[in-house]
Amino acid sequence: MNIIAVDDERLALDNAVALLKKAAPDAEVNGFLKSAAAFAYLSEHHVDIAVLDIKMAGLNGIALARKCKDLCPALNIIFATGYSEYAMDALKLHASGYIMKPIRMEDLRYELDNLRNPPCHPSGESRVRVQTFGNFEFFVDGQPVKWPRTKSKECLAYLIDRKGATATIAEISAVLWEDRPYDRALQNNTQKVLSDMMKVLKDAGVQDIVIKSRNRIAIDTAKVDCDYYRFLEMDMMAVNSYCGQYMANYSWAELTLGELERKTIYE
Repeated sequence: MNIIAVDDERLALDNAVALLKKAAPDAEVNGFLKSAAAFAYLSEHHVDIAVLDIKMAGLNGIALARKCKDLCPALNIIFATGYSEYAMDALKLHASGYIMKPIRMEDLRYELDNLRNPPCHPSGESRVRVQTFGNFEFFVDGQPVKWPRTKSKECLAYLIDRKGATATIAEISAVLWEDRPYDRALQNNTQKVLSDMMKVLKDAGVQDIVIKSRNRIAIDTAKVDCDYYRFLEMDMMAVNSYCGQYMANYSWAELTLGELERKTIYE
């Protein structure tokens, strides 16, 4: 489980991080003094819970929560603040919890035990298994899924690569058709690809691995067993299975391949 805490006051942030580490000793906990730094981290990592102060310089906690939910719809937002008047804003954002400062351990533990979207990390018994090392392959109940259109399979691969971060139609179009300008025709083509992808997943009974929010779409990483995700968690079986290739059938995956190579060298 990955948790971030954001507060622009160093003392309050250190206290929140310390309490989180005590309440969830098996979790990775990272603290941020600036909203921008927290959002940048969220854009690159799968995060389960964000504990946010509300009154902060620059981007306040409510605005940060909106951006975070747009990027990761399943993210659990817990507000920790000294102000009770923001409770309605938190409710509208479907926040998981609202804690009054100073944070008490019993309040924090209660919120962690009653999350709106409880993390459900995959096990070896997951129905969905994703292979990214080598060529990209997608399995349901141990059987490879057949794709009538290669672009639909590539679209799913791109969403897997984003690690739960959302993507827009325009972003997906830019990946699937790198050299074509984004216009109405390309938008329609991409929507057709997405529709075909969802039909394949629905026919396999695993459409719930996709999260849709407004005009964005993402993978629910908790519902897939993926070698790439397990590698990032330093699962030794996944680390040892890495062969120097990542989604070799897609050129856009080279950026992630470079990150994997750096992790292999320095870690």
